Amino acid sequence: MKLSVIIVNYNVRYYVEQCIISVQKATKDIDCEIIVVDNHSSDGSVDYLTKRFASEITLIDSNHNLGFAKANNIAIRQSAGEYVLLLNPDTFVGERSIAQVLEFMDAHPKSGGAGVMMHNSDGSIARESRRGLPTPYVSLLKMLGFPKRYYMSHLSWDCPGQIDVVSGAFFMLRREALDKAGLLDEDFFMYGEDIDLSYRLVKAGYENCYVPARIVHYKGESTQKTSFRYVHVFYQAMLIFFRKHYGHLSLLVTLPIKLAIYFRAFLALIQMLTMRLRHSLGIYDNGGEEPVYVLMGDDAMKADCRTLFRKKGLTEVQLPTDRKYVTLIYDADTLSYEEIITEATCHAGYQIGTYHRDSQVIITQRELFL
Repeated sequence: MKLSVIIVNYNVRYYVEQCIISVQKATKDIDCEIIVVDNHSSDGSVDYLTKRFASEITLIDSNHNLGFAKANNIAIRQSAGEYVLLLNPDTFVGERSIAQVLEFMDAHPKSGGAGVMMHNSDGSIARESRRGLPTPYVSLLKMLGFPKRYYMSHLSWDCPGQIDVVSGAFFMLRREALDKAGLLDEDFFMYGEDIDLSYRLVKAGYENCYVPARIVHYKGESTQKTSFRYVHVFYQAMLIFFRKHYGHLSLLVTLPIKLAIYFRAFLALIQMLTMRLRHSLGIYDNGGEEPVYVLMGDDAMKADCRTLFRKKGLTEVQLPTDRKYVTLIYDADTLSYEEIITEATCHAGYQIGTYHRDSQVIITQRELFL
C-alpha cells in the first residue's frame, strides 16, 4: 500500500467529513487507506461518520480522549502504507496536493517528512507552513517579537525547500524514517509533538521538506483556544520540548527561556480573560458589524443556502462589497477543492466557507451550521 492517511477527530464531525471527502478525491488514483481515530467526541461523530462512510474508512472509537500524539500512534501501528500522512480534521486538501508531495518524496529518498503550503481561513498563507527549529536563541527571538528566523522567511513560497519543522496539520512521513526516528512522543498531549518528531527525523539522518502543494487549515477548530486548558497544554508543550532537548544547557541559557515561556503564557491568559470579559459585555472585535455572506455557486446551491440563511437570520451580499467580515461560500459539489483554494487566494482577506449538498452543511471559520 502506498499511503495511510490518519486523522484524529474530536467534536468536529462536519469538518472531518469535509476533510475525508477531500482526501478521497485527492487519492482516487493512489493505493490508500484512511484511518480516523475519534477521541471520545460528544457530538455524535462516531455514529455520523459510520453512517456517512461505512466501509470507506477505518474508524477507531476511543472511550476517552487520548490526546493527539497517542491517538495518532495507535493508528500508525495499525497502518500499512509506505508513507503515513498525519492530517488535521479541520483541513481540506487540493486534488493534486497529496500526489504532489508523494512524487517529491519518491524523488528525494532523504526526505523523511514533508509539509505543504497551508492557507488560513481567509486565504492567506499560514507562516507555520515552514518553521525553523526552536533553539534557545530562535525561541527567544520569537518570544521577543522577532519571528523571521523561526518562520524561515528567507525561503520562496513557490519552490520546494528544506525546512526544520513540519506542521502536524499536514505531516507526510516516510515509513522507513518513522520506524528509525520513532513514533510521536506521548508526553505531548497536544501541540509540540510535530516539532519533536521533526527534530528526531533530522537526528536520524533524514531531511524535512516544504512542498508548495496547497491545503486550507481552519486553524484551531479542533481545539478550544479560549479555554484555560488550551493555554496550559500549549505552553506546557513548549516546556516539555525545551527540557527534553535543551535541558542539559547552562542555567544561564535555560532560565531566560523558561521565564519567557511562563511570561508568554501569562500574557495569553490575560488576553483570553480580556476577550471573555469583552464578549460578556457584548463587545466584539467586529465593531458591532454583523458578518455577511457571498454565495459562490450555481442557482441550486444558492437556493439551498438562502433557505438556511432565512432560518439563521443571516445576510447575503454580492461582490464587490465594502462590508467587512465577509465570508465567501463556495459550492463544494460543483467546484474542486483546488478551484476553491485558487478562488480564495484571489479574494484573500475574505473568509472561506463551503457548502455540501449531500449533508446540507455550510462550513466556515466562524460558525458551522445546518
